[in-house]
Amino acid sequence: MALSFFVALFSEASAQTEADAIMIPKNYLCTGVMYGHSSWDHYWEGTFKRDNGNIGTLTTQMYSLMANYGVSNKLNVLVSLPYITTHASAGTLEGQKGIQDLMASVKYMPVEAQVGKGVISLYAIGSVSVPLSNYVADFLPLSIGVHSTNIMGRAMADYQLSNFFVTGSAQYVRRSNITIDRNSYYTTEMHYTDEVKMPNVAVYNFRTGYRSESWIAEAVVDNNTTLGGFDIRKNDMPFPSNKMNFTSAGVNFKYTFSKPAGLELTAGGDYVLHGRNVGQTTTIHGGIYYLFSVKKEKKDKK
Repeated sequence: MALSFFVALFSEASAQTEADAIMIPKNYLCTGVMYGHSSWDHYWEGTFKRDNGNIGTLTTQMYSLMANYGVSNKLNVLVSLPYITTHASAGTLEGQKGIQDLMASVKYMPVEAQVGKGVISLYAIGSVSVPLSNYVADFLPLSIGVHSTNIMGRAMADYQLSNFFVTGSAQYVRRSNITIDRNSYYTTEMHYTDEVKMPNVAVYNFRTGYRSESWIAEAVVDNNTTLGGFDIRKNDMPFPSNKMNFTSAGVNFKYTFSKPAGLELTAGGDYVLHGRNVGQTTTIHGGIYYLFSVKKEKKDKK
């Protein structure tokens, strides 16, 4: 479950995203591809943890194109486009696949100041995600998403002392209503409509570790809290407007090569420690990126 958040977690694990304190210099572009693999065989039905013989192990794979452009040293624009596949190892439910949601973000760093022996940076990030295909939302946990259009705002603070850093952020996700292929449905009461009101979401992210020009190694904790929704009913399928809460912990690594200059490799993983109406998911991911200048420098006049 929690398909709507898988892509967000994968994105935060990759290079130069809206959730970290790394900025691309002016007139530079960082672009690349990332692969993510997640699976679970137990999930929480409300607060009750169980398995399901009709699903077995649910596997989700993501292939994503990503780009980040430095409009200035303090302003970056980021985009990502994921392709998702899902598969259940047991039962008769057929896995889904397709392009999910295009996500675009503007990342602004208005403050960067010396505090003591370190540097504190403050960020404001605005994002929007829009479904790009007509995938079925009402087929969880095998759906590739929930098909809502999301508007997101994030505030973030970072403090770096020598090569060690700590970063914290909070994000509010406003989700649009969706329509499903039913004329009526039941949540905690009967609804005679095909429109589903989607609860909004609060996302909290904390990361700390080592950061240099060549290496980044960090520990990350994420918390996602649905501001509304309801629990999965006993022995029922999940529904797009369910309450989907979880806390996950993981590690990320990034290495930047000196030759060839601009080449970056990332890898990492995370594990859902506790949840509600979500799978206890193990995720691994890796990516390759290239950072380069898109504007030729003018030669100095003699």
